[in-house]
Amino acid sequence: MTQQLSESASQGAAALVLRGICRTQPEAAPGRLLRGLLAARRPGAPGARKILSGISAAFESGRMTAIVGADGAGKTTLMRIMAGILPPTSGEVLVFGESLYADCGRLQANIGYMPQRFGLYEDLSVAENFALYADLFGLSEEVRRERIAELLAMTGLTDFMQRQAGRLSGGMKQKLGLACALLNHPRILLLDEPSVGVDPLSRKELWEILRRNAARENMCVVAATTYMDEAQLCDAVLVLEEGELRLSGAPQEIAQFARARTFSVRAAGGARLLQAALLDRADLVLDAVPEAGGVRVVLMPGVEPGDLGRAFPGVEIAARAPSLEDGYLERRRALLGRPDVSAGAAVSAAPVRAAGRRAGGQPVIAARSLVRRFGSFTAVDKTTFDVHEGEIFGLLGPNGAGKTTTFKMLCGLIEVTEGELTVAGVDLRRSRALARERMGYMSQKFSLYAGLTVAQNLAFFAGAYGLSGEEARARIETLAQTFGIAGDMGREAGALSGGYRQRLAMAVALINRPRILFLDEPTSGADIPTRRQFWRWMTQLAADGTTIVVTTHFMEEALYCDRILIQDAGEPLVLGTPEEVRGQSATMNEAFVRIVTAARKRRAAAPGEAS
Repeated sequence: MTQQLSESASQGAAALVLRGICRTQPEAAPGRLLRGLLAARRPGAPGARKILSGISAAFESGRMTAIVGADGAGKTTLMRIMAGILPPTSGEVLVFGESLYADCGRLQANIGYMPQRFGLYEDLSVAENFALYADLFGLSEEVRRERIAELLAMTGLTDFMQRQAGRLSGGMKQKLGLACALLNHPRILLLDEPSVGVDPLSRKELWEILRRNAARENMCVVAATTYMDEAQLCDAVLVLEEGELRLSGAPQEIAQFARARTFSVRAAGGARLLQAALLDRADLVLDAVPEAGGVRVVLMPGVEPGDLGRAFPGVEIAARAPSLEDGYLERRRALLGRPDVSAGAAVSAAPVRAAGRRAGGQPVIAARSLVRRFGSFTAVDKTTFDVHEGEIFGLLGPNGAGKTTTFKMLCGLIEVTEGELTVAGVDLRRSRALARERMGYMSQKFSLYAGLTVAQNLAFFAGAYGLSGEEARARIETLAQTFGIAGDMGREAGALSGGYRQRLAMAVALINRPRILFLDEPTSGADIPTRRQFWRWMTQLAADGTTIVVTTHFMEEALYCDRILIQDAGEPLVLGTPEEVRGQSATMNEAFVRIVTAARKRRAAAPGEAS
């Protein structure tokens, strides 16, 4: 499956070269969390764990390269090795032809590095972070003044110099982290997931800054990402899976692996239901994902559009150009086969059917003029909406918009300051504990017990919800089979890959058969097949009557929702179906940027509005 970089890339004047990079590390000694609450942990001696295996690549000046892979693929380890922070077990890193680890101190001066978690001092102001990095780089007063002014203008942080870094939004933190990494004009810039957890508007601004710097300063830029749409903006792409380099080349070259097999499919009844039906035809369809106005489809080899038309009478099928994601999925299929993304009989034995708002009846969630204040700061301001049985409802917004605060109020995790909120028939302002018994919750962060096995996590949470004996055993067995973790019951949760951790987290969230399921960035860091599988499950659960509330920064995932609410600065901006919200914009990304930008211009122009 491995496709080598182009001859010009591998033989040209490379700024950074990797030769046979391998990295192993000992397994950590087993943890002892909640010891005595559950059965004793399985015995086992620590051993060596392979993280990277034989990675070779070349990176040129003036070009941007994306390293793509899910959580646990080895991206962060590889970035740290290239930055001179973590020596490889074997192999060599060359910086402009010299061995990095032979003279690390001198050669590191050529490298700017932005780690995944910002690398900032959150208790210092923006100005103090700049000053600290300028001191570390040994910049003169004249040079630092000129460079800081330039970077402030570039990132839009000029008005925030005295604000603590910890009080910036996620997008602003990423921009500050990038600016600090660029302070000394590095010739090589390494970015570890620079836009993870960042909204589409901030992502767009961040990548515009990167492209300008790469071109203007002839900089070699290498960015690790989980987003294929970001990788498509780069000159070259490397795909890591399980510590191995599986695919590399220019985005357009990789896309051609799926040529003549990519189509846009439209039908009445909603993109989510059509996508679910298409994914269930494994003999015809390799991949299907909602897009603006329909479903983007990659056919299996040998399948013609007419075959699809006969299987789905009445659909409209139109050819479209293949994307980087399409080509990657085809090469992955050639090596591993088509992933199983069926709903699973244990989720439901019934075929998928139309869900969404039921005619008549009371809403499952009713929010009226919700307000949440933290001291003098209003995080959510007079937000009103309903969510109905079987509906998938999306909360969207830029970092700092108030969507997470709204989400936490709906879950009963924080109190409502003003307004009315009823969830599952319970007044949440009076009976939060009772309402939570009817909810399932999957947080953005891995919130399970890493030192316990999969089986122990499931048993613990079953007990927490009052399940015991045969009832608990049957429910755990059902969920383990449904989410494909039955073979991992004896493994520690912390040793699972990112995708399997999410499977376990979803099983835990469903263990009490909740009426309402709350999902906070549920697919962040997951690979593409895992995301498809996840949403196929959600489609079936909604069809069976489970109400789902989800936050996400993937705009393609907004298209799975029946309705979405976009917020900014605590204010509700728009509420409607994805097609109503998209309007005349070509994509949901474009619609999001348009709506948020227009609201910010309106607020800036309002009399007496604070800057």
